[in-house]
This record gives sequence, structure tokens and C-alpha cells, in this order.
Amino acid sequence: MRRDTAGAARRGRPGNSSGTHRERPAGTAQGQRWRRRSPGSTPTATAGLAVGAVLIVALAACGGSTSGGAGKATGRAEPDLPGTAPQSTAPQSTSAGTAGSADGPALHAGTMDGILTAPDGRRRTYLVHVPPSAVSAPSAVSAAATAVGPGLPVVVVLHGGGGSGRQVEQQTGMSAVADRAGFLAVYPDGTGRRETALLTWNAGTCCGYAHANGVDDVGFIAALLDRLPRDYPVDPTRIYVTGMSNGAMLSYRLACELAGRIAAIAPVSGALNTTSCTPSRPVPIIAFHGTADDKVRYDGGESSIGLRQGDERADRSVAEAMAFWTHRDGCPATPVRSRQGAVVHDVYGPCAPGGAVELYSVTGAGHAWPGGSRPREQADPPPPAPNAAAVMWQFFTHHTLAG
Repeated sequence: MRRDTAGAARRGRPGNSSGTHRERPAGTAQGQRWRRRSPGSTPTATAGLAVGAVLIVALAACGGSTSGGAGKATGRAEPDLPGTAPQSTAPQSTSAGTAGSADGPALHAGTMDGILTAPDGRRRTYLVHVPPSAVSAPSAVSAAATAVGPGLPVVVVLHGGGGSGRQVEQQTGMSAVADRAGFLAVYPDGTGRRETALLTWNAGTCCGYAHANGVDDVGFIAALLDRLPRDYPVDPTRIYVTGMSNGAMLSYRLACELAGRIAAIAPVSGALNTTSCTPSRPVPIIAFHGTADDKVRYDGGESSIGLRQGDERADRSVAEAMAFWTHRDGCPATPVRSRQGAVVHDVYGPCAPGGAVELYSVTGAGHAWPGGSRPREQADPPPPAPNAAAVMWQFFTHHTLAG
């Protein structure tokens, strides 16, 4: 296991991460006050055991799978995808690791495992999917870097409560989009008592083990963003984050706290459940949510899961999230709306430079990844449209940290 002291984590934390890789086959209204209470005390171990059986059912309902496997896929359209445009104005990086060099693992197409030590000392795991185009013509990657930036774009995909990186790779279909468009897809794992199951993220006021134990997931993602350029040809101006359910909640938090490192976010079936949000810049956002979601309700409120720990959890509504980000991004409060079948597409614009806000509401859809697959047979069926993974990538291609 290699020690990584080169990358500094967020807020000036010293880097302290190590990484190993094992290959596997590819597979509010404006001005609304923040009213959340600060996190309560950590639940005792006895209380945790008492609700263990409930957690298995409840977290799985959040979009995860207790086995980490994927369920039956639904049919989904594969629209034409743009390339890795727009052109980046960032200078060439001289510190990024060269693919296949001594600084990083050999570059292979498919999905590889990674491990690092986060700033809080926890051992954290993740998957990285490398598109075939980065391997079949490695010299072309260097040539492309000259044209569009110092490396490949990165899409970080955060699983739902109870899920895993391996599970959400299958649920979202993001690796297939990465293969066609030519970007790295990264799937981090949350934390849990069992380390490999019932994994959650600390998104501010939710969820489960990660929230109850104050896990520094923002620090972990920052350390991961430090690690990736040592192992892969990465463009730091084109880092994007999406997530499902609890993972979508963390994507909102990352936009609040790591706005200087993330070019855009795409939360799916999640809520803006942070205790505060003061992004350093406008952050482009495209959100997806089913109007019949009872796990993270479209209109906000209590989840049907019915499990509360301290201040968990009354979710904010989709309207509150849109109101916050339109205000922060300098967009009009009233969107331009279009409809195609059950899909309602709201575009808030024009926005201030660097800002963009869009929302896809799927009438009658539940707690699911549109265009994806079920994480388990009992989960809500995903609507066939829109294909969230492909649509968010199209959105991402219009936004970089460079402009």
C-alpha cells in the first residue's frame, strides 16, 4: 500500500492517503433561514443494535442493496452523446500521474478497486472505471489532453443509503456512458458498522452510521480528488459529482463545501439536507426527482422509512433546493418549462456567469434512478425516461471550473 502525502485535503488539512488498486472485470425560497439543528450526540451501541433489523430494510429502500448486487435492468434509450468538450483553458498539469507509470497503476479498460486512508484515518475504498478509449490509444489521451485539458473528465457517483460503489455502478449505467463519451467514472463507498454493507454518507443531517458517527465524507472525497491525478490522466477543471438518494444529499453538501473543486453536480432523488450552505462560487446543478417518491419526498417532509435518529430526518423539498441554487447562481426564480409525457423539464435561466440550474421532475415516479436499473426487486421501478446518466453528462459537458 503506497503512502500519499502529496495531496492536501479540504480546508488546508495535510494529505495522508495511501492507495492500492486491484483490477476486476468491467462490468427555499429566497432568504429562507436554515432551520436545522446541529447534529445530536452519537447514538449508543445498544441503541444501534436495537434498530439494526430496521436499518436493513430502511436503508435498502433508499436505493441500495444489502448484497451490493444489481437487480433487473430496465430498457433504456441510448441517446447520442457529445464528446468531452468544452475546451478547457486550464494549463497543462505537470504533477498528474502518467497512466501506467511508477506513480500509478497500469491503465486497463474496465473497473478497478482503490483504497486510501482518509484525513480522519479511516480506510476508504472506491472503484474507478476506465473507458477503452483511454487504453486502446494511450497516445491519443495525451493528444486529447492538449485539445481539451490536461486529462480526462471525472464523474464521481455516490451510492444510496445501504448501497455500495459496485451496486451503484450497475444501477446507474454510468460506466456505459463513460465508455461511449470517454471519461473516468468513480464509485466511492460509504461507511457502516459492517464496512462492506449498509453503507451510508454523512450528508449533514442524514444518514445512518455515517451521520451518527460524524464521518468526514467531505474530507474523504477531497482526498480522493487528490489521489486520482496521481494514478490517472485527470483534468481537475472537469470534476463532476452525482448521487442517488443519500448520495445525492452528499452531492449537495459537496457543492456547498467543495465548490472550488467541483464543476457541476447532478443529484438524483435527494434533498438539500445541510445545516448550512455557503458555496464559494455559483455551482451548476441538474436535478432529477420522481413526484411520487415517498423515501425522499418531492414536497419534503418525513420519509416513509420512519426511522429517526436525533435530528434525522425531515427532508427539504425539491422546491427549496431549486430556490436556494437559483438564488445562489443568479438565475430567475421562474423556469422555462417543457413537457414530454411524464417528464417535466424546468430550465432556470439565464443565470449569472458560472451558474446553471435545471430540474427533471418525473410525474408518478418513485424513489429510483431514471433510465437505470433496480438495486433489488422490491425497489421502486425506475422510469424509462429520462436517461439520467446520459442527460447529466450532456449537461456536464457545458461546464468547467475554467469557465
